[in-house]
Amino acid sequence: MDIVSRERNESKNEDYAVVITTSHTPSKEAVELAKKLSQDFGIPYYNRRHLSERVKEGKVKVYYVVDNNLQLSVVTPTGRLFFHPGMAKIRMENYKRDGKDLLLEALKPSSEDIIYDATFGLGMDAVFMAHFVKQVIGTEVSAHIYRVVSYGLSKYQSKEEWINIAIKKIVLFNEDMKSFMKKQSDKSFDIVYCDPMFENPVYESSALNPLRPLASYDTLDTSTVKEMVRIARKRIVIKTLIKDSLLERLAVKFDRVITSKRSGLVYACVDLDK
Repeated sequence: MDIVSRERNESKNEDYAVVITTSHTPSKEAVELAKKLSQDFGIPYYNRRHLSERVKEGKVKVYYVVDNNLQLSVVTPTGRLFFHPGMAKIRMENYKRDGKDLLLEALKPSSEDIIYDATFGLGMDAVFMAHFVKQVIGTEVSAHIYRVVSYGLSKYQSKEEWINIAIKKIVLFNEDMKSFMKKQSDKSFDIVYCDPMFENPVYESSALNPLRPLASYDTLDTSTVKEMVRIARKRIVIKTLIKDSLLERLAVKFDRVITSKRSGLVYACVDLDK
């Protein structure tokens, strides 16, 4: 199945300008693509030479870049964000070597399952999960993250064929998970997976640092988890950190809580098919 990407929640009223540009000494193709995406995103195109002064003055804090490989990234005060499924590749290598993975232990996926990934982010977990299931439906509320990741999913070509196949199983929407779930019928998905932003983030995770200024920090509450249970057929899985208080704040009985002693990651599961 080809990737379907739909932008639902485009942010047009920012406190600062958001623009799109190219890398230095751009190719003709890069300029043409940047101008096209400028129209698609509804943001101005700036020649790269004219951008530096506006950034220094604080008039531009977030800007998209099309490089000469036609890769799209977004630059924030904390770094550059772009799509790359490198962590999924490392995770698969570890799984093939060790024969186990805590996320898979939590999900218990089958080849015909459809997973709803409520907080898609960079899609690192989604690409890995998609290898083991029929399809992954994702929502990402941040327009900036959605634009970069959906573009990357549509263009990325890996030397690892399993990654190319997995990416084709992903459908991504630019939508808030709460509004998305309310429109779904009971038992719409086999598994619902949610990975909200951590309360105590691991700042050493350099791949995620550029994402932090763009991400939604809307946390889970009990009513949202009940919606997840309503639309799931087999189980829901919530990812958090052992030092976070998320699970303590939820009036939910979890059937399994899987903890990594090494990383402090926690996968809390409600099993509906027990």
